[in-house]
Amino acid sequence: MKNYTRKILQLLLVLAAGMLHAQNPQEQMYAGASYPLELTTAKTTHLVFPFDIISVDRGSENILAQKARGASNVLQVKAARSGFQQTSLTVITADKKLYGFTVDYVSSPLQTIIEFVAGPPAPAVHLQDPAYNQAELEEFSEKVLDQPKSVRGVRDKSIQSSFSLDGIFIHKDVIYYQLRVKNNSQLSYDIESVRFFVRDKKRVKRTAIQEHEISPLHTRSSSGLVLAESTQLFVYALPKFTTDKGQYLSIELREKNGGRHLNLDVSARKIVSAKAIAE
Repeated sequence: MKNYTRKILQLLLVLAAGMLHAQNPQEQMYAGASYPLELTTAKTTHLVFPFDIISVDRGSENILAQKARGASNVLQVKAARSGFQQTSLTVITADKKLYGFTVDYVSSPLQTIIEFVAGPPAPAVHLQDPAYNQAELEEFSEKVLDQPKSVRGVRDKSIQSSFSLDGIFIHKDVIYYQLRVKNNSQLSYDIESVRFFVRDKKRVKRTAIQEHEISPLHTRSSSGLVLAESTQLFVYALPKFTTDKGQYLSIELREKNGGRHLNLDVSARKIVSAKAIAE
């Protein structure tokens, strides 16, 4: 009965899209509608929009959302935990349209690739302009990896594991973040993701989470696995940016198939105090 209801909802969505297309043949799905979205912890769902993604607003922290690396119009979404209560997701694209989703948890979603078509042909993935020299990013990431610790007091820990910011460096229009993961337990720490968000310091109770994700340009690490009783350094290269007085940079570290999730809050003062890298 549950699967039958889900199929009916999907059919209604398709019919609604068809009616809107009849009214406006240049746009097959009206961006102002609220669409049902099913997520699970075991699979990643890809939302492909006809224009670049400008903003993503999660109704709760039970949703993981990030832009696909190198693709500015593809959003990857996933459930952070199983069985969460219904919530929302809102996406704003470069054509100033708002896409609203009503999000539910299911163990096996009917669709994991959802495309929103603005007109024939179907939307292609928008590859970001390679404005940064990859060889240079690799070279300076390697240099930052060998730099001594220069930032103190930005650290988080959980269950015999810790996550710290050791340094912030800048070269041209790129900021390099030197991160350290220390595992004091007998269980290895398998990294699922490291993500960067600009967030507001204050949030009114019951309001949605306001955040802007920044995708790394380059990552330097020997492995995504921190073995038992070991330490590993990472360098993440991000495009140069600054935050407003009421904002901060949040760096989220998530453990794969585990609960030792760690988070760093980096103030604007520390970012603007980034050290230059000698060429």
